[in-house]
Amino acid sequence: MSDKCAHDVATVLTEGDLLGHDTHGLILLKPYLDAVKRGDMLGDGNFKELSARPAVANWDGNFLPGPHLTLRAIETATSMAKKYGTGNVVIRRSSHIGALAAYLEEPARKGFLVQLVCSDPAVGNVAPYGGTEPLFTPNPMAWGIPTSNDPIMIDISASTTTVGMSARLHQAGKTGEHNWWLDADGKACNNPSVIFQNPPGSLLPLGGLDAGHKGFGLALFIEALTSGLSGYGRADGVDIWGANVSVQITDIEAFGEKQAFLKQMDHLVEQSVNNKPANPEKPVRVPGQRGLAYKREQLEKGVLLHEAILPSLNELIAESGIDGPVIIG
Repeated sequence: MSDKCAHDVATVLTEGDLLGHDTHGLILLKPYLDAVKRGDMLGDGNFKELSARPAVANWDGNFLPGPHLTLRAIETATSMAKKYGTGNVVIRRSSHIGALAAYLEEPARKGFLVQLVCSDPAVGNVAPYGGTEPLFTPNPMAWGIPTSNDPIMIDISASTTTVGMSARLHQAGKTGEHNWWLDADGKACNNPSVIFQNPPGSLLPLGGLDAGHKGFGLALFIEALTSGLSGYGRADGVDIWGANVSVQITDIEAFGEKQAFLKQMDHLVEQSVNNKPANPEKPVRVPGQRGLAYKREQLEKGVLLHEAILPSLNELIAESGIDGPVIIG
């Protein structure tokens, strides 16, 4: 990769682990580099602007590294927002972008409301509600919301669990704690391996068997924001692992006084964390609170890598002849 692309990939994958998203951190490094070797991800080059207006743009990412493209899109959308109040950049043919939460903190701390959504038109893991055949990816969605202190950082998906977590359980020969998967006949189960079988099962949409129409609806809207607006997706027979991405940045001061926004959000945070917990040992947390605390702790004491990460990392270290991480515990 070029120095810039390599730096952006390293930054985003490390941030994923710092925030505790260890299925979307350095565990992705080998798959990314394998994609470069196959030619499915380009390590250098330029994206192409397909269309644009003052506050929107549509890019062809040319399968450059997803972290590189997404960080550039955030920069561009932020410049738009400073001038027009909001900016929206859509990217077709990006490579995988990692953990969405990894992109939220910096712009949110600067006073920008962040929305980031993603889909992969080459992959199907989630059946539409009431169906049995995988169609959608988990279609993650994330929002960064400024407050007077730590930002609220929401990173969720339109499915009940992720492919990364399913793969980790599958490789370890473990089952899940809940019936988050459907087998190929549409029966709910706690076996993540069903999505790797032939015919494949699927991840349940958000809401499960009872309210999965909600996750189905969210998945459809994310497809509209990504593949629909980019004009490229499942209808085109895509077969390269990657992503379609939509980034929206909003300048909260374009709508009024910054303090008025912060007053409302600070109040909601305070009322949430002070809400009487159902279990006194598990007080209410706002999204992002645990991840940011975990990041501060790791920056001070060292990064805790999941045991599944080190084998592939050690393989890459041996191939490249560089020093590995120092084990401190």
